[in-house]
Amino acid sequence: MKIKSLATAILLGLGISAGANAHESHAAFTPKANVVKPVLQQVDGYYRFMLGDFEVTAIYDGYLDIGNDIYAKFTNLSKEELNKLIENEFRPLTETGGVNTAVSAYLINTGKNLILVDAGSGDVFGDKVGFVEANLKKAGYKPEQVDIILPTHLHFDHFSGVTRNGKAVFPNATIYISNQEKAFWNDTPIEKIPAHVQQYVQWTKDAVAPYEKAGKVFYYDSGVEVIPGVKSVKSFGHTPGHAGFEFESKGEKLFVWGDLLHNHAFQLAVPEVAAEFDVNAEGAREARLRLLPELAKNKTWIAGAHLPFPGIGHIRAEEKGGYSWVPVEYTPIEVKK
Repeated sequence: MKIKSLATAILLGLGISAGANAHESHAAFTPKANVVKPVLQQVDGYYRFMLGDFEVTAIYDGYLDIGNDIYAKFTNLSKEELNKLIENEFRPLTETGGVNTAVSAYLINTGKNLILVDAGSGDVFGDKVGFVEANLKKAGYKPEQVDIILPTHLHFDHFSGVTRNGKAVFPNATIYISNQEKAFWNDTPIEKIPAHVQQYVQWTKDAVAPYEKAGKVFYYDSGVEVIPGVKSVKSFGHTPGHAGFEFESKGEKLFVWGDLLHNHAFQLAVPEVAAEFDVNAEGAREARLRLLPELAKNKTWIAGAHLPFPGIGHIRAEEKGGYSWVPVEYTPIEVKK
């Protein structure tokens, strides 16, 4: 018997016509009021997944308000086209009309080292960022357990979190900094740097100082294996020594790409779009155009500092050109016994 016929037979058996109530309407039932105060608090700012035997924890530092105007000068797209790309990705906007842009760091426990890639903003840039230390603790770790810090570059939102009130937040960690990045941020006399950049450079110098004093800074040439199983990948442009880091465990790869891009709605759809705060816009474009095809083809896991938190997922090459972002799905951590 067909489902429709079975349902009709049941209704007739109950003495109810199949169409008896089809055109009747009734007033909505109004339940008794149950006023419950909203919690208005987000869940703790971390997300965790396994890469082979490596435990990867995304740590939320907060968000920056970044307007579309910083991209407008570095693309042939009109303001209307940029806005359309934002709308298509349903990017959340701030009260000022800028894009709510996440800032994330990544903690990788290899079983031999506890490695922090980028460290957030610390106490230098307002109250919307600076939560890496607090969220790292909520994730079950202590700052003193971190033994290696790998900044993708030395902009404040990736590096100033290594100190707070002038003191090292991660007292047992050694910071690995590329010589190319050191030359730009640490070696150039501050009076020779454009005035509008001097504050940012001073923040970097202040952040590295307590680690330098303690002999806990290691300099290396970008593009090498910085520690066994962790490779530095050149992506110069955003800054002169900008690099990503490739982790591999049991055949799975994760690429932590720092500021390879800042807004996926623009820079995945149209990788040629650059940003005002790229030191070398053409170099930043070249890095995206070189790395994105390979990352999509190899289905490499991505961890992106300014992708929507947790910023972990994959990129997919689209037939019409450009790429789309495929975020990780929430899954429990299953410990194999």
